[in-house]
Amino acid sequence: MTNLKKLVLASAIALGVAGVAQAQVKIGLITTLSGGGAALGQDQRDGFMLAVEQNGGKLGGKDVEVIIEDDQLKPELGVQLARKLVNNDKVDFVTGIIFSNVMMAARTPILESKTFLIGSNAGPSPMSGAECSPYFFSTSWNNDQLHEGGGQIATNAGYKKMYIMAPNYQAGKDALQGFKRFYNGEVIDEVYTQIGQMDYSVEIAQLQQANPDAVYVFYPGGMGVNFVKQYRQAGLLGKVPLISASTVDGSTLPALQDIALGVITHAPYAPNLDNAQNKQFVEAFEKKYNRPPSLYAAQSYDAANLIASAIKKLDGNMQDKEAVRKALEAADFESVRGAFSFNTNHFPITDWYRVEVVKGDDGKAQLAATGVVFEGHKDAYYEQCKM
Repeated sequence: MTNLKKLVLASAIALGVAGVAQAQVKIGLITTLSGGGAALGQDQRDGFMLAVEQNGGKLGGKDVEVIIEDDQLKPELGVQLARKLVNNDKVDFVTGIIFSNVMMAARTPILESKTFLIGSNAGPSPMSGAECSPYFFSTSWNNDQLHEGGGQIATNAGYKKMYIMAPNYQAGKDALQGFKRFYNGEVIDEVYTQIGQMDYSVEIAQLQQANPDAVYVFYPGGMGVNFVKQYRQAGLLGKVPLISASTVDGSTLPALQDIALGVITHAPYAPNLDNAQNKQFVEAFEKKYNRPPSLYAAQSYDAANLIASAIKKLDGNMQDKEAVRKALEAADFESVRGAFSFNTNHFPITDWYRVEVVKGDDGKAQLAATGVVFEGHKDAYYEQCKM
């Protein structure tokens, strides 16, 4: 038995599901559980499964089977897994997907089969605009949105010269495009590095020579851990302000701790958001997994509760696709992010926050929302979506 099959079986047993073959609703969860992005995928999986466990192995009052697949951050594998889930497993929903290159590949067999895809992280710009779909919903964000606030933060701080960096793939390009949309100073260099790169000594030396007012980066997972460590080792952290998104977050902070103090980020979620749903979520997540929830866990938890809301509205009848779509569009669930609704392109309209790495009451480094950057923010592409 493969490790993956063991994981699914163990999940079913742990949740008390009496025979997953009898599940009334089947859900495929594609995420990254291998390599440098594994921490993100682990949080995405754990956030979703927490919601299922809290409901006794059910969502919306119906027994569910969750089939968990590891895409290994390989788009070609993502396509194979998507085909398996829709053609062989006959799932009602597919959710998850951390990285945009996997999303852009895997979406085709899912959406062409008219299976609902509930993205809980990757949000490639084409999918929020001209290539939107009535069968795609996101509980996260359009890629650009994650970084637009970084540009606004840099503008608000009065930084005149910015040095910006990201991996060379769809989300990296969207990231720097989003940053530039709300930054009104000069970008003195725009650097794209290899995805999965772990040594940034050459790039850091080059940015030192450029002498920027501040630096903006997007390096998720292990890339972010290494970049921040090397940035501090070069003596720059605390000297040249570092603004980022998905670089220092709930998945990377455990590996960075005090090294990341002083980093400024932009996000639609932080564990200290003051609403009842988030408070119980944080408490339950920390109790079960012995770590604070990240953005990826929160978005996946929301995805599970969004799916649950649709199942409940339709009493488990997933056959009427139009009815399922309308039930999802209603977004009739409590989000850990607070106020949440869907735009016409099925991407969220929510608030966005300045999130900083600070010392908590326990003396440990933690992420805390310290102010609102955008209220009820909409992505830049929704008007291009014709559904």
